[in-house]
Amino acid sequence: MACRISELVIDCADPERLAVFWSQVLGYVELGREDDGSIEIGPPDAGFGGPQPTLVLSPGNAPRTGKLRLHIDVNATDRDQEAELERLLALGARRADVGQTGDENWHVLADPEGNEFCLLHARLQPL
Repeated sequence: MACRISELVIDCADPERLAVFWSQVLGYVELGREDDGSIEIGPPDAGFGGPQPTLVLSPGNAPRTGKLRLHIDVNATDRDQEAELERLLALGARRADVGQTGDENWHVLADPEGNEFCLLHARLQPL
């Protein structure tokens, strides 16, 4: 038997702000809050344990000291990459430079707290 990813935890200064951002990006809803200020978001019809992992935005103030060792990749489901790029930028994402050459077929972005993620080229079918 194998494992599967059930949730991703992101330490952040403002869980509320990132919960709103990532919910808009992914079409997620708030699933719950913990006493420590953590907010869990996930797919509206599945929640925890469904086919997609949930995100837990956990309060933390430790400064980032280097490149992220893990990042999220996203793909549009209902529009082309350029239209999705414009939507993500309007939601508060910003372009990020991690040493790209300019020939990539993906876009490197950062969420409102500077966590890099990539918008890939392929359009995926919604779940």
